[in-house]
Amino acid sequence: MAQSILVTGGAGYIGSHTVRMLTDVGQKIVVLDNMVYGHPEAVVSPEVMLVRGEMADEELVERLFQEHAPQAVVHFAAYCYVGESVQQPGKYYRNNTAAPLTVLDAMRRHGCDRFIFSSTCATYGNPEYVPMDEQHPQNPINPYGRSKLMLERILRDYEHAHGIRSVFLRYFNACGCSLDGVLGEDHDPETHLIPLALRAVSGERDKLTVFGTDYDTPDGTCIRDYIHVLDLADAHVKALEYLNGGGQTTACNLGTGDGTSVKQIIGLAEEVTGQPVPVEYGPRRPGDPPRLVAAAQKAKDVLGWEAHYGARDAVETAWNWMSQPHGGRYGQTGPAAGPA
Repeated sequence: MAQSILVTGGAGYIGSHTVRMLTDVGQKIVVLDNMVYGHPEAVVSPEVMLVRGEMADEELVERLFQEHAPQAVVHFAAYCYVGESVQQPGKYYRNNTAAPLTVLDAMRRHGCDRFIFSSTCATYGNPEYVPMDEQHPQNPINPYGRSKLMLERILRDYEHAHGIRSVFLRYFNACGCSLDGVLGEDHDPETHLIPLALRAVSGERDKLTVFGTDYDTPDGTCIRDYIHVLDLADAHVKALEYLNGGGQTTACNLGTGDGTSVKQIIGLAEEVTGQPVPVEYGPRRPGDPPRLVAAAQKAKDVLGWEAHYGARDAVETAWNWMSQPHGGRYGQTGPAAGPA
């Protein structure tokens, strides 16, 4: 049965893919996005109502609940640059931790009791063991991770006090784009490895800088768990189904369970594009652990979810996105980066 769902940050990278998937399964979606990092062009379905505004705006949020009576909230709206969070912690705590309270209080007033939270593996901090499961200690090492962990704890308190049930989806390294090249990754600044490598191939960047080649890994570069955005979107749909079925608050890692090194990603980029990636090797960055890999069995057991796409799929779909006439940028037209 169709539900009315409020999606905060639904014009962003992962949010827009999820909105499209929720719309495809017949849900009625209202997107609230301040467009700091979102793109109106990423809300591709004409059935979706797009509202530009802040989730901390009590009057706006109350009006959305009165007019649309959402039965669930899917929450993506967050700042997510780790370095910036260290320099501007207040910005992160206000937006990532405090602002969602406005939405949660509106949920309480209007009897909306389901909340899907876009959380992060950054709540774990440095790995004590790999792969990391949901029982891994949560000891984040930066304000970004702490801001997300604080909201997880707030959500548990709201369940206890008000019956609002949540699923915390702790992503590992999000990547990839839609299969048809309609939705993709367009960040400013861009910090993700795959688009940085591909933009170096296309000539948009002079080179890709690799930070550290002397880690205790097979090829000396960091290993990460790259999880495709379509798999992430699917997990949100399944998490909503879980709560609709009466599921209680829980946390699930989202990852493939397989690690891919920086050099392996570069190799895939060269295979997919048929061109070399111009690379500069630099020193390690502080705080980069050698390996971050998810143990994601709980998501399969609890949500019936598992990853279907791999790192090569992520590179292929990202290159397809950049190869469109817009060059992998929303609201632009121009020469493609490579063969469509």
